[in-house]
Amino acid sequence: QGQPVESGGGPVQAGGSLKLSCATAGSTYVMGWFRQAPGKEREFVAAIAWGGGSTYYADSVKGRFTISRDIRKSTVYLQLNNLLPEDTAVYYCANRLRRPQMSGTITSPSGYDYWGQGTQVAVSS
Repeated sequence: QGQPVESGGGPVQAGGSLKLSCATAGSTYVMGWFRQAPGKEREFVAAIAWGGGSTYYADSVKGRFTISRDIRKSTVYLQLNNLLPEDTAVYYCANRLRRPQMSGTITSPSGYDYWGQGTQVAVSS
């Protein structure tokens, strides 16, 4: 019922790339990616409006990460390029079911209804 399932994480050298996938079932309005490193809060990475395709990025990943979706496959992707050790974290895919009321809604974990189990990205230097 809308719970995402992430895949594509793994170990990678600094400067390398990964592509994460998030498969979801049921309805969605916004799909988001968050990440959480040990000892840190879960932070917003990117989001995409399912219908219109508008994208949103955290400043820390702008120009390096790209979010996209394939509507027919009910899948959202996160392309991670030029990876840095600071990108090491568990990456979570999240599903918001309702239209956001404010711009800040999609950048907060509380704005989402369903969460995947996460996929580990480990960037070594």
